[in-house]
Amino acid sequence: MDGETRRKEIIKFISESDAPVSGTKLANHFHVSRQVIVQDIALLRAADWPIISTYRGYLCQSSPKRSRVLKVFHTDQEMRKELNLIVDMGGTVEDVFIRHRVYGELRAPLHITSRLKVEKFMEDIQSGKSSPLKNITFGYHYHTVSADSEEALDAIEAALRGEGICIEMADYEKN
Repeated sequence: MDGETRRKEIIKFISESDAPVSGTKLANHFHVSRQVIVQDIALLRAADWPIISTYRGYLCQSSPKRSRVLKVFHTDQEMRKELNLIVDMGGTVEDVFIRHRVYGELRAPLHITSRLKVEKFMEDIQSGKSSPLKNITFGYHYHTVSADSEEALDAIEAALRGEGICIEMADYEKN
């Protein structure tokens, strides 16, 4: 088993355990030395996995959220569909931003996690309190979307592409 696969399995092993898992137990389970486990834990922590060391072993508080920036384009009427699709698939719409040629990047936090929050956001937009940020750039905008896994983000992106909402970023936009 290579190191990357072993580290994924270590996370799974620790996450599924109800009690702390000792380094010795992990070493025996994966047929490596305890020092290899210590190094793997250090690499996992460096990758933002919330692993805690206790006197009885290792605990994983929870899986870190993964995030991805998606470039999207839609009408005002499609906004609810876009947001509901993301939250229904387990995603969070962290923010919305545009890249304006004069003003630069303009960003607003959203933290939309549920249909209830989608409805509240839509009420605020439809009440005339403000116009969607996307209207400044003729419908083109970006969302930072977070989810529990890369697979969930892949599924969200694919569903948005299937609806014609998510579009390809140019190379200069990926930075």
